[in-house]
Amino acid sequence: MKSTVERLSPTRVRINVEVPFDELKPDFARAYKKIAQQVKVPGFRPGKVPARIIDARLGRGVVLEEVVNGAVPAKYSEAVTASDGELKPIGQPDIEVTEIADGDKIAFTAEVDVRPEITLPDLESIAVTVDDVEVTDEDVDAQLENLRARFGTLTGVERAAAEGDFVLIDLSATVDGTVVEEAATTGFSYQVGQGGLIDGIDEAITGLSADESATFTSKLVAGEYADKDAEVTVKVTAVKERELPDADDEFAQLASEFDTLDELTSDLRERLGRVKKMDQVTQARDKILEAIVDATEVPLPESVVTAEVDNVTHDAVHSFDHDEDRFAEYLTSQGKTREEFDTETRTEAEKSVRTRLVLDALADAEQVSVNDQELTERIVFQAQQYQMPPEEFVRRIQEAGQLGAIYADVRRSKALITAVRAATVTDAAGAEVDLSELLGDDEDDAPQVLEVPAPEEDTASGDTASDVDAAATDKADAESTTASTS
Repeated sequence: MKSTVERLSPTRVRINVEVPFDELKPDFARAYKKIAQQVKVPGFRPGKVPARIIDARLGRGVVLEEVVNGAVPAKYSEAVTASDGELKPIGQPDIEVTEIADGDKIAFTAEVDVRPEITLPDLESIAVTVDDVEVTDEDVDAQLENLRARFGTLTGVERAAAEGDFVLIDLSATVDGTVVEEAATTGFSYQVGQGGLIDGIDEAITGLSADESATFTSKLVAGEYADKDAEVTVKVTAVKERELPDADDEFAQLASEFDTLDELTSDLRERLGRVKKMDQVTQARDKILEAIVDATEVPLPESVVTAEVDNVTHDAVHSFDHDEDRFAEYLTSQGKTREEFDTETRTEAEKSVRTRLVLDALADAEQVSVNDQELTERIVFQAQQYQMPPEEFVRRIQEAGQLGAIYADVRRSKALITAVRAATVTDAAGAEVDLSELLGDDEDDAPQVLEVPAPEEDTASGDTASDVDAAATDKADAESTTASTS
């Protein structure tokens, strides 16, 4: 087999491949065997039809088509592997069979986006500033109040509802006189002022006593009448206020393992300090990543960006049952045009692709690898996030072909840890921040806080094939496109 590579752009190549027929003998044998299983010829048992009979009955073209469909993906994979890592494809190749010279050779081209060459900045030159970790008395008091609220009791009161009160309410709604059945509810418990239920309800409830009601106009956000103005009626059936326990030693014993309030507040202060320290790590991660990306010139693979834009747009319109008109109405209600949505979506897609390519280049430069334990830990972690058994989660990501994307996420996270360690991090007061306690001695000890979120479908993750199983992954990519080339 002979192959040559043409550089079409910094992010795209064309691979020209010629395969002599002598190398295709195993492929012809498999093709004849497969076809023999599928055809019925009088006088021959299934699977025993000779090749010459198949050629005579079906024509040589049918056999060649079967050979091409089977051989081209494997030969594309061989061509990529033969580049010794110089080619790092991302996405799927566009394969075109250019010549089938029976008895001589098969020739085809494969155009595919590849990871561009990226020059990274010196990590030690990166400097960022993060917030201080000072824990104030006000911070501790707020945590103590939250803890007291968890142990508070609700007592019915004979007065109008005010912010912070708990109320039992009945809800109903109509749109243009039609009752919205899914909006009706009775005996619903709600805290006045907490928000998140329906716009305008807090204002309507405030000042109502038991057995009083109010009607207001609000836009529905889900269901058949989503984005429609509805007349909503809320009736208060009970008003309750929360009584908090006294902040004393007795409360400390009730709410914790400590005997005194001083011990409890000291523990709250220590916990808040750890949380704020972890916030520093998160800030450092985000700011260092942003600084590296801003300092790096990254040619963007157009097909990868387009695929990400298409995915986001498809999901957005899908949420409105693929009704473009309803989606346009929703955008209008948000004060946005479709053109503005498309522009913002593309900007975010470009940023996402650029970030992943930079992290992949960083992982290459730092020779980051991922072992089985790390991959398993990430899978278990994500399964917990989706509230799924790990075995079920693994089955689903394998069916979706996303195991490589998870591998890429872990590798990028570890690369980012390396960058955080190398960069200079100072707090608002100018003091250098030591993050080693939270980052561990090496990248294997870093916490999940340094995880790099990835899109649901990581269209730029195919380039990790060289680290997992390049031949298998490239073959799978090619197989999905060959059917349209034959």
